[in-house]
Amino acid sequence: MLEGLPALLVLVPIGFLGATIYGITGFGSALVTIPLATHFVPLPYALAVFALMDLSNALRVAWEGTPHRVNAEVARIVPFIAVGIVLGTTLLVNLPRDASMAALGCFVLLFGLWSLVQRGTPRKLDTRWAYLAGFAGGVLGMLFGAGGAPYAIYLANRGLTKEQYRSTLSLTSVFSIGIRVVALVAAGLLLRTDVLLAAAAVVPAALLALKLASRLFRRISRELLMRLVALLLVASGASLIARALS
Repeated sequence: MLEGLPALLVLVPIGFLGATIYGITGFGSALVTIPLATHFVPLPYALAVFALMDLSNALRVAWEGTPHRVNAEVARIVPFIAVGIVLGTTLLVNLPRDASMAALGCFVLLFGLWSLVQRGTPRKLDTRWAYLAGFAGGVLGMLFGAGGAPYAIYLANRGLTKEQYRSTLSLTSVFSIGIRVVALVAAGLLLRTDVLLAAAAVVPAALLALKLASRLFRRISRELLMRLVALLLVASGASLIARALS
């Protein structure tokens, strides 16, 4: 495993890539950064560094999209995120992680494929699905660092504009990641010199990536954005299945 400067030289470009994806689609950063980073650094270290990066990304995009976000959707989702995180913390020590990760991966993969092949305007989901999305995202975020997919699936099928979708999803992520950061602090994994130094290098690179990604976001249509989200869901599902099998 890498340490010091060699680790930073790997983590900074990984963070840049993850932030670029996040800046365009509003989620999916951790499903890129964590699997790549754990080839070079320990998992707890990667989770702590990229949790700080993800929080800064979510805050930046949520602030940028303030005029567009749908606060009612956030209010429906967030309380159930907290409930899901509490349950996820309990399950973390008791659940067979490989089987659960594979099941999640299959669901996300199949939903992504379905989203790619469907034609016309998708059926608008009832607001009651927000409660399941929040709960599932809280549980899955705590167990696998993959909480963004349920929020993205729900909001992508609520008939929002692309600006509303991205900003609302980002504000939801602020709460989800923020609670996870508190959990990492409580576990003694975050307030460490090596983690904070790495984050100090990764976060500026991520913010630069967000600036570039925002320009791309403004140029694409809602239809193309939803296609990109569907592709990311397919990739996320495949990544989770691969992690479970390995």
